[in-house]
Parts: sequence; structure tokens; C-alpha cells
Amino acid sequence: MEKKHQKRMTEAFGYSTEDKSLKRWAEIRNRRTVAKNFIIMSICKVLPDTEWKNNLYRKTGMKIGKSVSLFGSNFDIFFPEMIEIGDGSVVGNKTAILTHEFLPGQWRRGPIKIGKNVTIGTMTVVLPGVKIGDNSTVAAYSLVNKDVEPNTLVGGVPIKTLKKLK
Repeated sequence: MEKKHQKRMTEAFGYSTEDKSLKRWAEIRNRRTVAKNFIIMSICKVLPDTEWKNNLYRKTGMKIGKSVSLFGSNFDIFFPEMIEIGDGSVVGNKTAILTHEFLPGQWRRGPIKIGKNVTIGTMTVVLPGVKIGDNSTVAAYSLVNKDVEPNTLVGGVPIKTLKKLK
């Protein structure tokens, strides 16, 4: 049975509501760090070799396991060190994995933990503070706004449990 609402593991930081949070992004993270992360991730989107790609992603602080396949995915350029992807996982094309979000009057950040042997379908959005359990599958075009239990197939906007996997 679905839980009504789960809070994501995020930290919230306030600011004046007169300010637009994205306007002040350089106060949150060093410009050079963000630029370096952007360049590395842009290069990785077009690299065909998975091992080169994973080694470059690791230079941003991402924790990537063995035999991970990342196909043209979009990773957070502000806090990539908060992303962990377990061994044997696959992240589909144009999937966005975000560790921060800017909102009116505040911004939030939270870690993303993707377990071992997880498959995330194309064009999925994974929000900050989410854990995806081992051996789970996220259907394409889904919004992952809460934790996913191990051995589970989820999908939809927002995600719902479709079935338990064996």
C-alpha cells in the first residue's frame, strides 16, 4: 500500500522573498566549481565510452559504482558530490538527477542515493533527497519525488508503485 506522503531528506535555506533565488546562485556555490562541473558534464553527454565518462563524473565528486551506464543524463552542477550511484545501475537518456531546487523564499538541497542494479528510464526527473533501493526500476518519463523501496517497479508523475519485483 502506498504511503500518503514521505518527506524527502533535504536541508532548506531561507532568503528574502524579494530576491529571486536563482539570481543569487553564486552566493551558494563557487562560480569556478559550477563552471568546471558544467564543462565536465557537457563533455560526458557526448562521450561514447562509459569508463571515461564515469571517471570524469567522479572528478566532480559523484560516487559512481562499477559497471554503471549513464546515457546523456543531466546531473546537478551545483552539488554533484551529493549523488551516489550503485554498481550495475543504468540511467536513461535525458534523465535529470537534481540535488538542489530553488523555490520562492528558499532553496533546498539533499543527497540522491541510487542503489545497485537500478534502472532509471529515459527523461525521468529525480528530486533532491531521494533514495532508490537496490534492484528497482523507474519507468520512463517519471517524477521521483519520494523514496523507492528495493525490488520495486515504479512509474508516473508523481511515482506510484506498479509492482514488487522478485
